[in-house]
Amino acid sequence: MKRVCVFCGSSPGERAEYTEAAAQAGVAIAHRGLGLVYGGGHVGLMGVVADAALRAGGPVIGVITQALQDREVAHDGVSELVVVRTMHERKAQMAALSDAFLVLPGGIGTLEEFFEVWTWGQLGEHTKPVGLVNAGGYYDGLIAFIDTMRAEGFLKSKHREMLIVGDSPAAVLDAFARYEPPAVGKWIEPGET
Repeated sequence: MKRVCVFCGSSPGERAEYTEAAAQAGVAIAHRGLGLVYGGGHVGLMGVVADAALRAGGPVIGVITQALQDREVAHDGVSELVVVRTMHERKAQMAALSDAFLVLPGGIGTLEEFFEVWTWGQLGEHTKPVGLVNAGGYYDGLIAFIDTMRAEGFLKSKHREMLIVGDSPAAVLDAFARYEPPAVGKWIEPGET
């Protein structure tokens, strides 16, 4: 593992635990000798994680759309800023540059990114670990819903087990180091439709 992609909010949220988790993530990634890949902004939790990684001496690659750069939300202090045309290109570039995906608190954009990379793993399009940092219990409701999907037959246990959940960035990063992707063959068998 060389680089970790962090998905997180472009706002700081209402609780200090979220900002603290973002700062801890940046420092933990840098102290492990890893690079940070993220959405390229200087605002919200995105700015916090990037600034923390930079202060800790880690390389930071931001990937941002031209439209967001034009709105002056791009971080001008990152090691490298990749500017792309569309959000689809942004997510694809972030995924291509990364070896793991760490999800901090965020809104619907964060959730969309999270579910997309987890789905790609379920389908066998990558074998990279995906982890939620459940800072201050932020993802408790989502985790319960994911477990309901499994209980109701919409998510296989092996795919639920792909998702790493931890209370801190360090716990999730430690689990990434031990991650063994499941053998993903056919994700749905005849007769299961």
